[in-house]
Amino acid sequence: MAGVTPRGLVGSASRLVVKVGSSSLTTASGVIDVDRVDALVDVLAARRRTGTQIVLVSSGAIAAGLGPLGLAARPRDLATQQAAASVGQGVLVARYTSSFARYGLRVGQVLLTADDMMRRSHHRNAQRTLARLLELGIVPVVNENDTVATDEIRFGDNDRLAALVAHLIHADALVLLSDVDALYTGDPRKPESRRLAEITGPADLVGVELGRSGAVGTGGMITKVQAARIATGAGVPVVLTAAAHAAQALAGADVGTYFHPGGRHPGTRLLWLAHATTGRGRLHLDSGAVEAVVGRRKSLLPAGVTAVEGDFAAGDPVDLCAPVGRVVARGLVNFDAGEIPDLLGRSTRELATELGPEYERELIHRDDIVILEAHH
Repeated sequence: MAGVTPRGLVGSASRLVVKVGSSSLTTASGVIDVDRVDALVDVLAARRRTGTQIVLVSSGAIAAGLGPLGLAARPRDLATQQAAASVGQGVLVARYTSSFARYGLRVGQVLLTADDMMRRSHHRNAQRTLARLLELGIVPVVNENDTVATDEIRFGDNDRLAALVAHLIHADALVLLSDVDALYTGDPRKPESRRLAEITGPADLVGVELGRSGAVGTGGMITKVQAARIATGAGVPVVLTAAAHAAQALAGADVGTYFHPGGRHPGTRLLWLAHATTGRGRLHLDSGAVEAVVGRRKSLLPAGVTAVEGDFAAGDPVDLCAPVGRVVARGLVNFDAGEIPDLLGRSTRELATELGPEYERELIHRDDIVILEAHH
């Protein structure tokens, strides 16, 4: 639209993803701050009245479970984190349900894990569910399924999850709400640190010091910048600011930090594969296979693999390594780890003749491979 500033596009967006962190919703002791929740809902409900569809990605389940469980701080062991999430998730959603009900709005809980979302059928189902909730006028409240997540429980305090959901639902913008009002060149408490109003690309982040997480959440500025990189790389602009400035941010005002979108629009599953998964194992490729997979975007065949590491099952993500050991791609493998050593260095035709027609196929199909350009 002519004459509309980049931030103005956020103010006129028809579909938004808003992410809020634990520290913006709870006290340090883990109790849900009712006034903070209501203040956020006031802003989101006002935007909903204009016809904007909103998906809320909310942290806070583990933090909300600390008080009821009598825990003074976020637990370090996974089992207690999961127990806290189990208790806290109900507390959190009940609070949102009550708060949105003041405006006649209903919420729907959507719990996701990275492992779910990298699998084609699950990812499509999540996409359909979110789309239908929005069509029905429901406000989806998305959280990572911390109760059952293992490695994913340290996913990044939902920041990356929010970026991936923004891409999944084709959002017009992503707003990341935190306890810090913007991205700064250093510690915002230090007078020499200055606010970065806009980020147009990686060069703008050179020399910027990124802080880590607080006592209640798991994220911090590092994960928020990573989330912004994911979203903008998928063509979605991002605003990062404090929860107290939510109304101004959603209105397109000059608050926080605005991350300009890039031009690429990768497939949703490949975006998840690149950013929401870790390799369960490794396949080492010869130089010819690296050229075929990375250079010519071909499928990975057994003939080009020299070694296999790890214990994984068919359908799991595995990292693909160049001869020098660096990871160049990631893909969803078609065979269990135990099957692959007998296939290495052999043609699919030879394997089909000896082992049966089910072996006349690639180790990883090209549609299930994402190139990790950062590792080049």
